[in-house]
Amino acid sequence: MGYLRQHAPEALPAARRAFRCLEPYGEDEQQYARATRWLDESCEGEVIDLLAELRRTARPHDGDREAQFDAEQNALAVKNAEQYYRTMVLGGPESWNVRDTHMVETLERLIAHHGPTVKAIVWEHNTHVGDARYTDMAEDGMVNVGQLVRERRESEGVVLVGFASHHGSVIAGREWEAPHERMEVPAARPGSWEDVLAQASDGEDRLLLLDEARSEAMLRTRGHRAIGVVYHPEYEHRGNYVPTVLPRRYDAFLYLHETRALSPLEGVTAREDEVAETYPSGM
Repeated sequence: MGYLRQHAPEALPAARRAFRCLEPYGEDEQQYARATRWLDESCEGEVIDLLAELRRTARPHDGDREAQFDAEQNALAVKNAEQYYRTMVLGGPESWNVRDTHMVETLERLIAHHGPTVKAIVWEHNTHVGDARYTDMAEDGMVNVGQLVRERRESEGVVLVGFASHHGSVIAGREWEAPHERMEVPAARPGSWEDVLAQASDGEDRLLLLDEARSEAMLRTRGHRAIGVVYHPEYEHRGNYVPTVLPRRYDAFLYLHETRALSPLEGVTAREDEVAETYPSGM
């Protein structure tokens, strides 16, 4: 609002309408989502109008380019978040697609903002980075960041890198917003990519460059373990694995035979032997 007052006062009425529409829900996005589903209430028009007005009235060379970019990005995030929560209550893949499409839209905006010579590194979960077309996500109508970036910019040197480990420990929760805890990761399921790589590497860490890995064995669909914010080690032998064609899903793959959980700065006390080395907690 402060930016609009100074640089785009014509957009202030649209901003106030959007704020008034969303204000009754406070910080409870779930309440807003339920209202759009059961009460036929929505702020879709207001947030779209806000973004459109900001883009129409902002003066490109008036003041700080970064401030202008930030203001428009905030308006875009509000517009896409409203769409995300509105589609989330309907179920299905659409809310996932809204979220990953927003990530790619943000990446494209950053590249355009910083100029044609810019390079970007995007650090995300395998489920977002690995090309969805070579997993069972495609059967459910889902897309992700890796797929969309490849489709748009593959000729510009896009490299998708995946991660995996055979066993170890991670920090995760039993459900969304549950307290985080240290969990043991059991040995990989027999026949999974993690199991095959453990045998092929003799238990050593490996970086695989997959651009020439086109043998029949490598192009098989195998389970590839997914550990995220939520993890249930007890489901290892009947869940937690995504059917994957590894050399198609990624361009390179970092296999870590044993991982050790990160030590959060608050809430979890690290063992003395864990302080020196830390590894990614989500794969």
